[in-house]
Parts: sequence; structure tokens; C-alpha cells
Amino acid sequence: MSDTASPAPAPAPPATPLVAAADPRAAATVFFDGACPLCRREIAFYRARPGADALAWVDLAAVPDDVLTEGRDRDALLARFTVRRADGTLADGAAGFVAMWRAIPATRRLGRALDRWPLVPVAEIGYRLFLRLRPLWRKPSAAVCPPTDTGGTACARR
Repeated sequence: MSDTASPAPAPAPPATPLVAAADPRAAATVFFDGACPLCRREIAFYRARPGADALAWVDLAAVPDDVLTEGRDRDALLARFTVRRADGTLADGAAGFVAMWRAIPATRRLGRALDRWPLVPVAEIGYRLFLRLRPLWRKPSAAVCPPTDTGGTACARR
């Protein structure tokens, strides 16, 4: 038995923090819930696709409120998966996924194929069903729920 510990896995790249003005170079800005393990894994999959580095990735569980500039508060952005397209328009829910897929070169064909009626409305029904289950997986984050002196957090589980 060896006394050396196995090396820790490399940390995921940090989410791109928001700034006051939109980055005109970003193909899209993806707002995601990093406190949801399922959401975090799915976003890690998309971030690893070739060309995904052209998107800005914002972990809403890790950024402070004062950098959110989308005209929506943290709760509104956490309530539904949201993507700001390069033209500045917002898409959320199933339409947000389609917007993200269209912005990533490796998934662009999928996004184009699904970006039509009735596919997006049908996918939205599935997304709304998922939203009912998502709170079961979500954990409070330090940015949203700062630690208290007693070792707990300052807010209840979302």
C-alpha cells in the first residue's frame, strides 16, 4: 500500500463572470445553475465541445448579484435556463437550449433542426416537467446562501 495519494482531478474551468456590458465577441452567454449537479454536468458536457469557448458561461450560483445585468434578478435567471444570443435577445427554457446548441459549432445542426414549430413547444413541455423535479437536486451555494456563524447557511434550500 502506498502512502502517496492519487492526484486530484483537474478542476472545471471557472464560469465566465458577467460584466456590465455584453461582450460582442461572445457567440452567446449561457446562464446556468451551478448548484444543480445535473445541470452542472450537462453544462460541462457542452463546454467541452469544440468551439464552446466562444460562448460566455455564467454559473449563477457563483456570481454576486451586482454583476447580473440581464434585466432579471438571480431568482428569475435560476428559474429557467437562459441564453443571451449574440444579438442581445434572450431565450429561455427549451428555446434557450436551442439557442445554445445553435451557438456551439459541434451542436449547431441539432439546434437548426430543432428550431421550428412544433418541436420547440413540445420540448418546452418536457422542460417544464423537468423543472418540477430540479429542486430535488439543487443545493444552496455560498454566493446565494452565505455561511452563518453557526455553520449553516443564511437561506433555506431552494
